[in-house]
Amino acid sequence: MNRAGSTHGIAGTSPLWDVVVLGAGAAGLFCAGQAGQRGARVLVIDHAVAVAEKVRISGGGRCNFTNRDLDPAQSHRHFISQNPQFCRSALSRYTPAHFIGLMERHRLGYHEKHKGQLFCNEGSGAIIELLLDECAQGHVERWQPCGLRAVTSLDGADGARFQLETDRGPVSTRHLVVATGGLSIPKIGATDLGYRLARQFGHKIVEPRPALVPLTFAATTWQPFVGLAGLALPVTVRTGQGKDAGQFQEDLLFTHRGLSGPAILQISSYWQPGEPLQLDLLPGVDLVAALLALKPGTRKLVQTVLGDWLPERLAQVWAAGREEWARPLNDTPDRLLRTLAASLQAWQLLPDGTEGFRKAEVTRGGVDTRDLSSQSMESRQQPGLHFIGEVVDVTGWLGGYNFQWAWASAYACALAMTAQR
Repeated sequence: MNRAGSTHGIAGTSPLWDVVVLGAGAAGLFCAGQAGQRGARVLVIDHAVAVAEKVRISGGGRCNFTNRDLDPAQSHRHFISQNPQFCRSALSRYTPAHFIGLMERHRLGYHEKHKGQLFCNEGSGAIIELLLDECAQGHVERWQPCGLRAVTSLDGADGARFQLETDRGPVSTRHLVVATGGLSIPKIGATDLGYRLARQFGHKIVEPRPALVPLTFAATTWQPFVGLAGLALPVTVRTGQGKDAGQFQEDLLFTHRGLSGPAILQISSYWQPGEPLQLDLLPGVDLVAALLALKPGTRKLVQTVLGDWLPERLAQVWAAGREEWARPLNDTPDRLLRTLAASLQAWQLLPDGTEGFRKAEVTRGGVDTRDLSSQSMESRQQPGLHFIGEVVDVTGWLGGYNFQWAWASAYACALAMTAQR
């Protein structure tokens, strides 16, 4: 799109659709299929050659399509937004059980791996085929690749509210659904089109930033840990204060530039620049009590004793250059053992950034939900304009929550649009 600002005109002779969906990803395809099956004449437009690339690469190619543990009544537990109650309506009307039922109708198997995370047995490609089959059942037309040059609002006299100038010619529509995703993973086609359209029609944008993303550290700070790249261990990680605080117990992965793994991807959605992380490298262990209990009966070096709880490489790095931990345990003062335990179980470290949108699984922020209806995803500024999926300021935890938001917001939108026909 290369034209800003909302203008008014007449539909002219361009084809009139009930619904045009911008974006052939999870939310866009699901919305199109649901609307089409309810009798709407639907067109999907996407600039990319491939369909649903984020679905294809998700879950290591297995697609973590939902999470059984999602509780719509407590959506704030698993979703982040400046308006945390906004997503409750859609999530309560289209639940994980609904999508599981859809999987079963398409005869697709699934399995649970961890904390309610459901994966498709047949792989991500099968989920894409499901979405395309749903579109086919609704006689949805899809234009790919097809660039969007401009969107203008119409007077609605003949039912058309928008005209789109596309690479395949002009199109007019009663409802325009923006399902263009966020900024994460630009190499598979992510753009800021959805945000530009939102601004064009008077919507505020909550600043987009990378989420579910590895964290990085200054080279000098991280130098002692570079050799640990590839090492993983369970941890508890915390950041933030009050309602903005986050805490997760998951696996952490050391990298050459910083930290990754599920624990860090989760906490990255809560981390703010300038805030420290606090890591407990031995969750569930009372290390002070354990060291004091062992102390009288062993002359093992402290570093050697640490190897009973920590990976050997990590124990070596932790003790390196610290003479007080290269002495026998029974000859180490209690105060030093308490210092050692605190360094491992309340490790404070300050990230200097993230790996950015190129490695972020999702985008936090987006179209401000205060200007959208939670029932229909429709703009309060511009009748007939809807925003669904990742482009909206609703960000789920790792583990299938973002796909469930895609399905739920798409369903709510499709239901509302077809009820108006």
